[in-house]
Amino acid sequence: MPLLKIGHRGAKAHAPENTLASFQKALDLGVDGIELDVHVCATGELVVIHDFTVDRTTNGSGEVHKMTLAELKALKVEGEHAISTLDDVMEVVGKKCMVNIEMKGRHTAGPVSVFLKEYVKERGYTYEDFIVSSFQREELQVMSEINPDVHLGILTQASVTQAWQWAQEFRAAAIHPHFSLLTESNVHKAQQAGYKVYTWTMNEPEDIARIKLYNVDGIISDYPERL
Repeated sequence: MPLLKIGHRGAKAHAPENTLASFQKALDLGVDGIELDVHVCATGELVVIHDFTVDRTTNGSGEVHKMTLAELKALKVEGEHAISTLDDVMEVVGKKCMVNIEMKGRHTAGPVSVFLKEYVKERGYTYEDFIVSSFQREELQVMSEINPDVHLGILTQASVTQAWQWAQEFRAAAIHPHFSLLTESNVHKAQQAGYKVYTWTMNEPEDIARIKLYNVDGIISDYPERL
């Protein structure tokens, strides 16, 4: 299988992260997939933002889960961009590439499952068009229980072994280790066990070249054109 080129929060090096402009830029650069982060806001919508607060990326302040969609939409990202819902992003991305939804906020598994069921049952998508990843054990566990059709990815910054154990426990499709954890041996072992290996966040050409030699399944980068 060819290496999947996955844009991190769109094309984070080229446009403000997790904005529609960033996802469009990733598509323009020819990605095979995009990665994004979701939280549930106070009115129940899935919003695409990385942090638990809006302070770093917008002109506002506050916790994402305590703000309504209208309040979030009124904010500006780098002066001109809006916070998007997951539906907004899908209008831009459509079926042009795979979408890696990271469950960042708490209690996101239920709404993400509802979202995916709608897209699969009513909009002609398949579960293969998405992968749902998280560092959070609770969200992964809930998703594996309520919707076993979802392709889960186990994120880890600490241990490939731990990711593997969780992957077995939650019947995941992939592990998503930080690239510093990878060796040719542990990549091969994970693939032999049936897991895809998608690694993050790789931006330096020498790191990309080294990890490519390990035959990982996908690389997540702020600079997808370097992949």
